Amino acid sequence: MNRLSLPRRWPWHLPAHGINGISVALGVLLVQLVGGLLGGHPAALVASGGAIFASLADTPNVPRRTLRRVFTAAMAGLVATVLVTLLRSHELALGGVVTVIAFLASLALAWGARAGPISFVPILAIVFTMAAPPLVGWRAQLEHTGWTALGGALYLVWSVLASRALQPRYRGLALAAALEATAALLRSRTVLLLQDRMRPEGAPPLQDWMERQVSLDERLQAARDLLFEAAHRPDAPDVPRRIAVLLLAIDLRDTLLGSELDLDLLGHDAAAERLRSQLAATIDHTAASLDRMALALQLGLPGDAPTTAHQPALADAVQAFGAQPSRSALATALLDRSRHIADDLARMQAALAGIQVPQPLGAAELRAFVSPEGWPLAALKPHLRLGSPILRHALRSAVALGSAYFLALALPWASHPHWLVLSVGVVLRGNLDQTLSRRDARVAGTVLGCLLVLVFAQVHSPLLSSLVFLIAAGTSHAFVNVRYLVTATAATVMALVQAHLADPSGGFGVGERLADTVLGALLAWGFSYVLPAWERRGLGRLVERVQRSLRALVKEALRWPEAGERDVALRLARREVYEAIGGIAASAQRTRAEPRSVQVPLYAMATLLTQCHVLLAQLAAVHTMLTRRADRLDREASEQALQDAAQQIDQLLAAISQPGTAPPETLATGAPQTTGDLRLPPLGNNEPLLPWLQRRLGLAVQGARRVSAAAVAVKEAPREP
Repeated sequence: MNRLSLPRRWPWHLPAHGINGISVALGVLLVQLVGGLLGGHPAALVASGGAIFASLADTPNVPRRTLRRVFTAAMAGLVATVLVTLLRSHELALGGVVTVIAFLASLALAWGARAGPISFVPILAIVFTMAAPPLVGWRAQLEHTGWTALGGALYLVWSVLASRALQPRYRGLALAAALEATAALLRSRTVLLLQDRMRPEGAPPLQDWMERQVSLDERLQAARDLLFEAAHRPDAPDVPRRIAVLLLAIDLRDTLLGSELDLDLLGHDAAAERLRSQLAATIDHTAASLDRMALALQLGLPGDAPTTAHQPALADAVQAFGAQPSRSALATALLDRSRHIADDLARMQAALAGIQVPQPLGAAELRAFVSPEGWPLAALKPHLRLGSPILRHALRSAVALGSAYFLALALPWASHPHWLVLSVGVVLRGNLDQTLSRRDARVAGTVLGCLLVLVFAQVHSPLLSSLVFLIAAGTSHAFVNVRYLVTATAATVMALVQAHLADPSGGFGVGERLADTVLGALLAWGFSYVLPAWERRGLGRLVERVQRSLRALVKEALRWPEAGERDVALRLARREVYEAIGGIAASAQRTRAEPRSVQVPLYAMATLLTQCHVLLAQLAAVHTMLTRRADRLDREASEQALQDAAQQIDQLLAAISQPGTAPPETLATGAPQTTGDLRLPPLGNNEPLLPWLQRRLGLAVQGARRVSAAAVAVKEAPREP
């Protein structure tokens, strides 16, 4: 595949996580300088600890969210610090506090991914506080608390100011990342066309498709959170056009989904292969254009001028089917779909260039697509039962970290019991797959980090140690969700240097650090089998979410679009479907690491994902036909066909959760047209389009029947004893 690129003007160009890491390091440095000026080196070290606690929640986000999350992290770190300083001389009581903190921190995951960084803050606060020499007297404890609070407060101010200053950059990079993910999805489609690996149902190979889709979903949501929040800001003139580009990129995925259909009916002769090659070239050209748009956003350069949808080579390939009416009709339809992709690209280029394009949603409507914020107590209620994976992980973490603390006290090298607690805390995750991944990366990163410390320890320089500490803090923060091996390496350096700065007479403790890491990784691995939340437990919940989201999408997609009507409900339903099937895919990925006796049947989940993809493609094709070709459809007849198909599909999907309902194979036998009929309706400027709509609705009904059967098979899979 050819990847066109622009010359990079800035060889030091960084992604968003790199910029964020530098911002964190500069913020900690600022706190150190202020602390040093006000209270000397000891105060600077304690204040920098408070800053690091707060910094864990400082990720690329809008200032309002940054303020709330960093404040919460700073308070969590401060509370944990106060508890540890008060109970430092009482080993048994401190062990109890470690256990309780571990439980509450893990329970915070009930608020979702936004609570992930904050949930680790209390654990890190325990480690940093115990790394310092014990405090004697209430005055020393009060001073320590004050410097920690000052560090968190100063960093809070820095994080909000930095977030405001970096908003234009964050928004541009988030949109660029979404465009790159869209281009990657298009290229995966190109590979399928060239290699002719389409399934009869029109679904691409599952693994590659899901990887691309999950990556795209994550980047699209990150871009929504940054761009949609700024839709009403008068001081951000670039936001409306970037929002338009993002919405068009989301629509482009639906256009691509619809273009995947019916290719198996083309045949495999020279004419069919030529058409496939031309389609692949068109899609690859679109992907290259998206890459250029992403690079232009990254480098602050003007984008390409809008291109036209004229595709002479593809039109010539379609002409080869002129003597075969059925195949000619299909080839013409494929040409139209290709033009739809080109049209979407041209509108994206126009929007990026500053040309005004219609805005489908207003600022108030865009906010409905932003991730939830806040800490409502109602989020905890569903998890206050033993069957909840969140509660199980919280109990597991409490027992594991408490055991690690008391075991560390009994070890021959008991000078740093918090290191063993830290090792268990960072490795033990909510599922076995992530725990195993963290285990390996943590051990390897600790070895690399210890080697780096041994190298620069030969230079006895407090200034160098402080500089290394800052670089390690920024690096570990930047790569935590990108490449954990880098984070583990940098975090090891940061922890060893921080302990050395707090107590230079104690050395670096490299040998003890290695031993604690290996032992902690083994403990976390072992405790991951305590109160396990195997993926089988959540199958019913995941399938029901897929069912609900598909029914909502069908309701919105299979209705006649009114002129000027906002499609907010359709877009929300579509996003929910992608998130729901993404949950199924993630579960299938995680279960591979589980013991074979409790694994989810992968073939059943793969079948469900494949059939969901097929149904999504059929619905996308229907919606495209209604929005782009409504003038060629008889409204009354089309509305009746849409209502009939929607009712049948809803019955099929409802059967998933209704015991005693007729099996899916016996429902909806009155589909408008069977998919086994390869004789496609004629397609021309004067031909009616209703037969094509009826055929597509029949395929959608058949797709829903297969989704229902696959969902029932997944729900009926053997459960955990």
